[in-house]
Amino acid sequence: MVSAATVEQAVLIACADGVRLGGHVWPARGVPRGAVVVNAATGVLARYYHRYARFLAAHGFEVLTYDYRGIGASRPARLRGCGYRWHQWGTLDCDAALRFMRQHRPGLPLHLVGHSIGGFLPGFAASAGAIGRILTVGAQYAYWRDYRAAERAGLFLKWHLAMPLMTALCGYFPGRRLGWLEDLPAGVAHEWSFRRARMELSLPPQQRQPVLARFAAVKAPVLAVIVADDPLGTAPAIRRGLGYYRNAPRQEVVIAPADLGVAGIGHFGLFHARFEGSFWVDSLAWLAEGTNPWAGHRADSAA
Repeated sequence: MVSAATVEQAVLIACADGVRLGGHVWPARGVPRGAVVVNAATGVLARYYHRYARFLAAHGFEVLTYDYRGIGASRPARLRGCGYRWHQWGTLDCDAALRFMRQHRPGLPLHLVGHSIGGFLPGFAASAGAIGRILTVGAQYAYWRDYRAAERAGLFLKWHLAMPLMTALCGYFPGRRLGWLEDLPAGVAHEWSFRRARMELSLPPQQRQPVLARFAAVKAPVLAVIVADDPLGTAPAIRRGLGYYRNAPRQEVVIAPADLGVAGIGHFGLFHARFEGSFWVDSLAWLAEGTNPWAGHRADSAA
């Protein structure tokens, strides 16, 4: 288990447009092995990943966790009318986080762990060329046809009908009040709800080619984890997102609940502390050495 001796430091991260994000740096214990930026899922507070960040720090990594604009420590005084958009979490927020960590610990190998949308956002960031390795968990951009068939209708009703309706009524998505993750800016909720099969079609036409070029410029190896019982991050969903990283070496693996001795994992489970002695430990091999610890769990036959 990780000692409580690892203490985080609150930081502010300046984005190119002047927005400041709230985050925490977790100092590496001993001689640093590298730096890691942790990108959260949509509507999930950065503090959900604090235990994992503390674990990485205890094993020699300098770690940054942060909240995207409109969320948690980066929420403005008034969410209604703030104008924040989902793609800005990549073009501005993830980019700022990478620049911050590169300046904070220059010379250290810089890696990224991305959960859900957090694993897709690096491709938007102009600074993504600084990343050494990327580990993603359930990384996708919520195109509804990729949801697992058994849950597809319910997820569509929830996220693609109810969410935009509630957003239109309230001027932002009141997720916390509904018990559906955190509140979201209207622009973020609408980009999620009305996303098409090709991500760039949700962007203004003049932004599409520059964004695609940024994805193509990413050369960092990507290890994409597919959780077998994840209704959102299915194999087709993960592959749809990975396709944008066309010049990066990509590996896919499938982890089933039985592999970790549990009945279920789902979309959020792997960052829960009960997997500290299994998934968390295994993830160190990729971050420290670039070794795929799940090489025997190839995703070739995942559906």
